[in-house]
Amino acid sequence: QVQLVESGGGWVQPGGSLRLSCVVSGITFRAYAMGWHRQAPGKQRELVASIASGENTSTTYADSVRGRFTISRDNAKNTVYLQMDSLKPEDTAVYYCKAIDLSNSYWGQGTQVTVSS
Repeated sequence: QVQLVESGGGWVQPGGSLRLSCVVSGITFRAYAMGWHRQAPGKQRELVASIASGENTSTTYADSVRGRFTISRDNAKNTVYLQMDSLKPEDTAVYYCKAIDLSNSYWGQGTQVTVSS
């Protein structure tokens, strides 16, 4: 059974930081590219950041988060992270991790991030 379990969400004031984690089980983690997506109320889900499979550290970021968010992975721990700094109210959303290979994709259940004063 494939499981992706996100954690680390919560409430933070503008300018603050949060670190999201996604622990993956049931698949060969290092074989999958990983992504963080988010969905705000009334909006479509969007890709925030992605990281390539294996030991390749190639990453991509949405323009709205580049320079503020950092995605990383620890293949020994089957975990992908999203470090979020300088958070803004518009970053408020449910954040989901996703595992992707050529044939399959899997989603986590999501974790809420709320940025407000």
